[in-house]
Amino acid sequence: MGRDLLRFATAGSVDDGKSTLVGRLLYDTKSVLADQIEAVQRASVDKGLSTPDLSLLVDGLRAEREQGITIDVAYRYFGTPEREFVLADTPGHVQYTRNTVTGASTAELAVLLVDARNGIVEQTRRHATVLALLRVPRLVLAINKIDLVEYDEGMLRAIEKDFTGLARSLGFADEAVQTIPLSALVGDNVVERSARTPWYEGPTLLGHLESVPVVGPEATAPFRMPVQYVIRPRSAELHDYRGYAGQVASGTVRPGDAVVVLPEGRRTTVTDVDTADGPLGSAGAGRSVTIRLADDIDISRGDMLVAADTEPRVTNEFGATLCWLADKPLRPGARLLLKHGTRTTQVMVGAPEGRIDTETLTEVPADTLELNDIGLVTLRTADPLPVDDYADIRATGSFLLIDPPTGNTLAAGLVGTPLNLTPAE
Repeated sequence: MGRDLLRFATAGSVDDGKSTLVGRLLYDTKSVLADQIEAVQRASVDKGLSTPDLSLLVDGLRAEREQGITIDVAYRYFGTPEREFVLADTPGHVQYTRNTVTGASTAELAVLLVDARNGIVEQTRRHATVLALLRVPRLVLAINKIDLVEYDEGMLRAIEKDFTGLARSLGFADEAVQTIPLSALVGDNVVERSARTPWYEGPTLLGHLESVPVVGPEATAPFRMPVQYVIRPRSAELHDYRGYAGQVASGTVRPGDAVVVLPEGRRTTVTDVDTADGPLGSAGAGRSVTIRLADDIDISRGDMLVAADTEPRVTNEFGATLCWLADKPLRPGARLLLKHGTRTTQVMVGAPEGRIDTETLTEVPADTLELNDIGLVTLRTADPLPVDDYADIRATGSFLLIDPPTGNTLAAGLVGTPLNLTPAE
């Protein structure tokens, strides 16, 4: 049986050391090739450094290195004997908050870095708010550069206390947050435990990543599967085969399960769960399968198979939270395209009902949404959609808004209001 997989993201302010931390993880777990290490060593010498600059293992784009910043989401794949990892390293600049949304949208854990010298800053609060909004189940507060504060326990405990209060206000349970003091530059508590922090009894960063449970909320949520393809082979042996292919978005499906086809609402029973390697007794979230049904129902791409006893609501009007990703501001009343699961439909966007102030965690008035704004709107779609609140099921509670003429993504949307906000006074 293969090792399980953890998807996690990094976030933090500029110069907090995200790239160095990721480089340290890759280097110390021997997840980089010898020629990559040699290239980094040569580049480090050219920069006049006496030790390898491990951030260069991550900042692969030449323009990034010349500017000294990371400007996009970099996905890294590595593994240890205990677990495999997919890491989304997101940029720190405030104008790239949209990239944090992209990187964290599928994460089961986020590593949020702070500089031990600066503590919790505005960008920390902004990133924590985005991570809470996206319902990332677990957080690691990585207090980096502890070597630059002489491994001062009191200073690090104060930062931990400040962040605990912030995390609680955003809805994170105490057990979902792990604080780790570390130095990405010299390796303290990243892969190996540091003798310079005898007062810290928790895990190293890698130890925590290897041991934290990876069963996300999608695994225990009701079954949902958007239909991607209808499979009808033309071979004589399979002339009566009709299957519905897609990826299980949440829950588990088994032969014998009662399901409903939405938005039409027809009820039927699963007879088989097929894969290219043969039939399965069950398939959980993230598994791509072909489902066969007991009844001959008119099903096409964009429909959704759901558990019969826990159906989502089917509607063409709902409130949503938008993370605005475009340089062009939102125009109230705009007619756009909305992509939900495998269905794309026309949508009209109402005027913003408010915007989230990420510093005060309150809802403030807003006439429009600008780049990186997070706001509340009402949407009306041309076709009815089966939607869950994002707070309940991330996969079927999320969608994209697309500009019809260009095909560019304008916003990431979350059905409902995942954060409990209070109006600003």
